[in-house]
Amino acid sequence: MNDILDYLSVSNPITIGIIGGGQLGKMIAQEAKRMSLKIIILDPSNDCPASTICDRLIIGDFKDEEKIYELANESDIITYEIELANSTALRNLELKKYPIYPSPKTLKIIQNKLRQKTFLQENKIPVTNFRKIESKQDLISFIKKFGFPVVLKASEDSYDGRGNFLISSEKQIDQGYSYFLNKEKFAEKFVHFTNEISVLVARNKSGETMSFPVAENIHYDNILDTTIVPARISNKVKLDAKKLAEKIANHMNDVGIFGIEMFVTKKNEVLINEIAPRPHNSGHYTIEACSVSQFEQHIHSILNLPLARPELIRPVVMKNILGPPGLCGNYMIRGLKNFFSIPGVKLHIYGKRITMPKRKLGHIIATGSSIDEALQRANKSKNSIDITPD
Repeated sequence: MNDILDYLSVSNPITIGIIGGGQLGKMIAQEAKRMSLKIIILDPSNDCPASTICDRLIIGDFKDEEKIYELANESDIITYEIELANSTALRNLELKKYPIYPSPKTLKIIQNKLRQKTFLQENKIPVTNFRKIESKQDLISFIKKFGFPVVLKASEDSYDGRGNFLISSEKQIDQGYSYFLNKEKFAEKFVHFTNEISVLVARNKSGETMSFPVAENIHYDNILDTTIVPARISNKVKLDAKKLAEKIANHMNDVGIFGIEMFVTKKNEVLINEIAPRPHNSGHYTIEACSVSQFEQHIHSILNLPLARPELIRPVVMKNILGPPGLCGNYMIRGLKNFFSIPGVKLHIYGKRITMPKRKLGHIIATGSSIDEALQRANKSKNSIDITPD
């Protein structure tokens, strides 16, 4: 696939192997099936969300080398919806000229947040001050230099804020250091931001790069709650954010879609927080509100198809639907009569069979003639539904 792809065979379709069958894998698969592509999923669960969409499901751990090779044997190309994939096994396949996008090299960088931050710093991408912490004295020295608060982070296996510890005073130093005992960790100077934003940027093998509108994100307990597009920031900050996202994609010299999370400081500077080498939660709005979705653009990227320039059709707000506190097990979603009486709203339920507190079960999309109207519809629709035991 060195040249731009110009045909699809319906009788002998391209087979895309996806590592991960969660909601992102499901939405990639839904877009692929619209083009009559074949989908094989690797996931530990036989009832994962993508299981209802794919042509074949391979049951296995994301790190299981043999299962990854099995997936490769049955697929023309591999991508992934989760960073937990075995980058070593994927690298072995890549050395045999097997197409994997984004590349195992990129995955290995992203899997370790300290390695990721170092990569950004070395490529002169603006990030907050950070330091690897190998002893309590390292942490104390960092705090003396930059002051409170600082964020202590686990380098690996840290998602939705679960690998973060905010240290705001001296009495929290021992607690924070012990929290990550025997784990690789690093400290970051806390960013006093005015906004959290993100940009999705896609790049194909021909080097064509396209970025989506800048999204404004609101988090609670380190989990994304609301995404607002267009972001309520200045045009200059939007332009700076998109330029940075495209710069990162080109420095990586890789293929696929990347979700770039950023902070906007009080001085209107943009700092990079994290990179996701896959479709991103904050990009779900693109399905209803853009001329091309993040999932379609990802498929175009990995197949080396031309990339469409994403255009925002109308203002949009996304709200995540999370498992409520204290409820684990089978569940149902109540209040659909009131929900669907609200104009301009869409309901996405991922199909996860079991709810747990703060688990992402679905999301709501609300569009409107203005951001205020979309926000009003989003809040009203979110309040109209309840997650209850089944």
